[in-house]
Amino acid sequence: MKPIPHRHHANGKRKIRRRLDRPIAAPTPEPVLTATNIHYEVADKTRAIAPGGIGAMQLLVRQLGLAEAIDQKLHLLKYPLPYHESDHVLNFAYNALCNGTCLDDIELRRNDVVFLDALGADRIPDPTTAGDFCRRFKPDDVETLQDVFDQIRVKVWKQQPSDFFNEAVLDADGSLVATAAGCKQGIGIAYDGTWSYHPLIITLANTGEVLSIVNRPGNRPSHEGAAEQLDLAILLCRDAGFRRVCLRGDTDFTQTKQLDAWDAEKVTFLFGIDAMPNLKAIAEDRAALKSLVETAPSLLADVPSAPGKSVLRAVLLVLDHTSYHVGQIVLAAKLLGR
Repeated sequence: MKPIPHRHHANGKRKIRRRLDRPIAAPTPEPVLTATNIHYEVADKTRAIAPGGIGAMQLLVRQLGLAEAIDQKLHLLKYPLPYHESDHVLNFAYNALCNGTCLDDIELRRNDVVFLDALGADRIPDPTTAGDFCRRFKPDDVETLQDVFDQIRVKVWKQQPSDFFNEAVLDADGSLVATAAGCKQGIGIAYDGTWSYHPLIITLANTGEVLSIVNRPGNRPSHEGAAEQLDLAILLCRDAGFRRVCLRGDTDFTQTKQLDAWDAEKVTFLFGIDAMPNLKAIAEDRAALKSLVETAPSLLADVPSAPGKSVLRAVLLVLDHTSYHVGQIVLAAKLLGR
């Protein structure tokens, strides 16, 4: 194999330096990410790119009109000099898609000539500029960006077959994200003693896509804010055309004051529930009654712990007691207008 001369590397570095140092004279009317197509070639002598799918992702962004939607709704920059809001947002997304774990990894992307060519850009924002853009966000701006994502998401869903909309299964979960610092804004000490964030994540199980993320300190409970986010996700799915909605979550997301409201909206749910003493007693009593009926030689046989009292009598007493309390619940519901 022939060694590549050192001058080839030096020449490549000079080219990228000239590209990045090109002066900016005036605001630009269009975003800097302008590629409309990308061609993949295999040859003996050609430039290569590790994240080969980045061009396909850029094509998808253009086809869906995501960049235009971001620039139309999100207004954080006074002038596009040269970057638009969509350039910054997509820069973060592409960095993550290329296995970037922090803003500093953007520097690797902006010094990759083939990566820039795949995006049709002379340059992309450097880590410092990207960090400055992040600091411009306020809570309302985050919600605006989320609305843009939902708008484009529904457009993609509309291309699915009819059976896709039979049922939307929404999963709620919390995930601890540890950090190496203890002085970041919004951070907290989690139950395991680590400095971390504890984002709330709502996902559509049908496709595995994340519908919303709410960042929280590490010391916040899993269910905090979950009901509000689930309500927004339900509304999104209903507006998109899903015929049924099912909610899922572990014991932390069983919020009894919300269950009646969801049931009234014909939303089904599957949540875990803590093994409280009264619930454990009910379960054990049911198991004991079932065992008594199954092991008795006949329904007229005596209950072993109560001579002279038949198994049939015990079953009828349980049914009578249960129906009495069910009637009380129904009566109370009617009086409350439910």
